[in-house]
Formats: sequence, structure tokens, C-alpha cells
Amino acid sequence: MPYFLSLRAAALLGACALASAAWAGPALERIKQTGTIVIAHRESSVPFSYLAPDKKPVGYAVDLCLKAVEAVRRKLELKTLTPQYLLVTPANRIAMVADGKADLECGSTTNNTERRATVAFTVPHYITGARYLVRADSEIDDLSRFEKKKLVSTKGTTPLKAIDQANRERLLGITLLEAPDHAKAVEMVEAGEADGFAMDDVLLYGLIAGRPDPSKLKVVGKFLTIEPLAIMLPKNDPELKKIVDDEMRRLIHSREAHAVYERWFLQPIPPQNTALNLPMNYLLKDFWKYPTDQVPN
Repeated sequence: MPYFLSLRAAALLGACALASAAWAGPALERIKQTGTIVIAHRESSVPFSYLAPDKKPVGYAVDLCLKAVEAVRRKLELKTLTPQYLLVTPANRIAMVADGKADLECGSTTNNTERRATVAFTVPHYITGARYLVRADSEIDDLSRFEKKKLVSTKGTTPLKAIDQANRERLLGITLLEAPDHAKAVEMVEAGEADGFAMDDVLLYGLIAGRPDPSKLKVVGKFLTIEPLAIMLPKNDPELKKIVDDEMRRLIHSREAHAVYERWFLQPIPPQNTALNLPMNYLLKDFWKYPTDQVPN
């Protein structure tokens, strides 16, 4: 081979190596080697991430994550990329991502300052706020009416911390209970073990829709918090985060994300095949005009 061709070939090989190295972050290197990516999902965060009757993970956030997985596959130029599912709880979800046991957490996790010290988040896929689920015959209509009563929330969630703080600041004397998951918290309200369940209102509507008799429960109260929900990723892995961020922006600008939203919030969904009938709220509409991973603290 002529000398100048040898130099050109070497330069091309070097450029390819540099291009490969540019996408060789901690998670991406393993994903490329194994051809698998680990998706953390939830058991009962309807309609974001939950188990269908056949025990398959489904939901709005799961669908968005699968589109992010496809973006990773394209970027790494893999023929196939197989998702492996990992069930997580509100209590262990952050640790699973921080410890590298999950590449993406596809659920209903709030992006806040405290959590960003440990993990990263992409562009929010929903913005909600904490309200209260009570029995339909309850006279409770806001937080102050829970004075001297029992209020449950799910362990490891931002509404639980917000309720605890409000209870102490307002001297309400609420007995605060912790449930291991959302489904258990609803059961506690139905059984009279708690007078209400504090959680993001969109999750409460989803949980009600999945109960045998939705008419026995209702959502009440003003927003106690504002919660930007987003896919969670490992911290200090900018290569993976850039792929997911770029894909989320593409989905929003192309309105593919809007179609996914309509699938889970306006159309019938499992297990009851009933629709939540929750049009996109003004908070998310405004935020998606200029989609970013930067959220108010």
C-alpha cells in the first residue's frame, strides 16, 4: 500500500475509534457489549408504569422508555437491543439506578434537587401535584380536614415528605402512615385503615380507574406540591443522558409524545379497559413548548 494511503487508512481508523469512544460511557459500553438495556418499572403506578394482567410492564412512561431504547440502539448501531425489566419500588428505585442496576427508571418519579444529587433526569413527561384520595362518602375536602385523622402515603415519595412537613408546620396532629406501594395505600383507605391517601393526583385517578368499583373513591383538595415527573438515569453518564434527552425532545417536537399521551390518558387502558379521560394539563403544555431537563427547584 502506498505510504499516503497507509496514512489515510490510519487516520480513518483513528477517527472511527474516536467516534466509538465518544459513545463509550459507563452504561453504553456495557449495553453495546451485552446487547441488553435494563428498564426499571413499577408495579402499580397507573398509567405511567404498572403490570398488566399478563404481568407485562406497560404504561405511558414505559412506552416513552422503549422509544428511548430504540434511540440508543440506533446511536450504537446495534441490530437489536433487548430490554430487560426490573421491578422497583418507591423505596429502592433511586438506589437501583444510582448503583447501576438499572439504566432507565420508567415510572412516576419526581425530578427534584435532593434526588439530582444522586441520579439524573431527562425532560419531564408529566407535571402533576399531590392531592388526596378519600372514600366517596368522606366529608374531607382538603389537608386541614385531616386534622387528628390518619393519612397514608407511599414510602420514599415526595408527597410523603411534603405531608410530614405540612403536618408539623400547621400542628395538624395527623397520624401519618407509610404504605409499601400505591396499591396497598388505596386498600388501606378502602378498608378504613386510613382516612385518605396523599399522592400525585394523576396517579390517584389511575388507581381509582383500576378498582372494582371506582365510584367508591374520589380525589379532593388543592395541590400541595408541583411534581415534574421524568425518566431517571444514572448520574455522571452524559453520553446516555444526551441520547435520551435528544430523543425526548424529538418525540415532543414531532408530537409523537402527544400520541403516546393520548394512548394512556384519553383511551381505554388495562386492566379495566376504561379511559382516565385526563386531557393534557396547562402545566405540561407550557413546559413542552421549550422542552428541557431543567425544572423549578
